[in-house]
Amino acid sequence: MSLSEVKPIGSVAALIKDRRTIRDFKQDPVSDELLLQLLNVAVWAPNHGNRQPWRFILYKGEGRRTLADAMLLSYDDDEMREKHGKPKWRDFMGIPAHLIVILKEDSRQKQWDEDYGAVCALIQNFQLAAWEQGLGVVWKTNNYNYEEGFQQVVGLAADEKIVGLLNVGYPASIPKVQPRQAAEEMLTIIDSQ
Repeated sequence: MSLSEVKPIGSVAALIKDRRTIRDFKQDPVSDELLLQLLNVAVWAPNHGNRQPWRFILYKGEGRRTLADAMLLSYDDDEMREKHGKPKWRDFMGIPAHLIVILKEDSRQKQWDEDYGAVCALIQNFQLAAWEQGLGVVWKTNNYNYEEGFQQVVGLAADEKIVGLLNVGYPASIPKVQPRQAAEEMLTIIDSQ
């Protein structure tokens, strides 16, 4: 039997394989209590020295307009703003919740790498916990995350980085499974001789 034929034996493995990236959301609001519950699970991500190098900003309801406007202003070309920005603005307003996940940057490279990995693990924890509760998430890393004007509007400090903008809501549709390459095709094993 190959490694790819081994069946998951636990609910965590099944949850990992079942989760999908959701881009099509119902209009149903997501409660603050549920989002806080999910974040309180997500913060259990492994992180070196228990530095917990993250913080969050949640936009929902009319607050989404602030975020959508900041995204729209990140287009400095009128034609691109009309063609791409305005449809994206409407999309922003149709998604129940947007969660910005921020890394508190450390100037030491090793610690920065460890902290960035920890924040990415936190985002995966959040996605899995959300999926378990019937919520979908898409992790966005678009160009506006790097635009100074956008960063100022969302209140990013000079020593912070946006790791992801998570769109969160109840799925209106669930995409089909995307196959993964078997791990043994990418694994090199070094064993004693």
